[in-house]
Amino acid sequence: MRLLKQLVPVALVAFAGGAIASAVQENAFVTLVVGVATAVLSVFVYGWAVRWSERRTPVEVAAKGAVPALGRGLLIGVGMFAAVIVNLAFLGYFRVDGFGSVTGAIGLLGFMTAAAVTEELMFRGVLFRIVEQWAGTWIALTLTGLVFGLVHLTNQHATLWGAIAIAVEAGGMLAAAYAATRTLWLPIGLHFGWNFAAAGIFSTEVSGNGATHGLLHTVTSGPALLTGGDFGPEGSPYAVLFGLLLTVVFLWLARRRGNLVPLRRGARAGATATLAQ
Repeated sequence: MRLLKQLVPVALVAFAGGAIASAVQENAFVTLVVGVATAVLSVFVYGWAVRWSERRTPVEVAAKGAVPALGRGLLIGVGMFAAVIVNLAFLGYFRVDGFGSVTGAIGLLGFMTAAAVTEELMFRGVLFRIVEQWAGTWIALTLTGLVFGLVHLTNQHATLWGAIAIAVEAGGMLAAAYAATRTLWLPIGLHFGWNFAAAGIFSTEVSGNGATHGLLHTVTSGPALLTGGDFGPEGSPYAVLFGLLLTVVFLWLARRRGNLVPLRRGARAGATATLAQ
């Protein structure tokens, strides 16, 4: 019940904002305003839902320290995607043919801001955090990572491999980032940095959602096994590898800081009884 009380209000804001942004996407500046407004409103709605359902202050979205955490996440996300692109370019599977569209990048800035904030609030702020309280960090990371990957199967050029890649490189990594910091700002910054680098800078497909027009005019070619094909570079083994490496680093930090939550005795007993039946 607590999960639904928090998930539904944020999802409604995300849905409404997405619908409006899609309706005005021809105007990049209006799309930017709608995207940022959706992101800001969703944070306030999440904070209200947490206070209402848990009777506590939502410290995971506290204003203090938000800007530095967002900045760190942004740098990590952009750097991670740039590393994927560098590897593909080294193999001759990616090239830059010139400049792309500034207005296109502005519109994508709005889309990616809304997507990063609302998805992190729903998947890490609500799903991962609440499941972790009951089942511990490892089970919560695995389950919510799989759900995050499966959700991407609804995208236009989605593939099973693409969903698995997203589950590992994004679902697991972003949950680990939250576990390490116990703030949603770093995973939000990381999520946004990754998505905007993919679409707004390098003009690649993002999770199979179709072509994008960012700051650079680029061409991706070569075997889909390495480039990710129509799903985009997120389906590349390089993205999975870098995501796994970051997941390990974040989990190591979480363990070092004492942030890993063990499986509760009641949950463990219930799982054992279920297996015995």
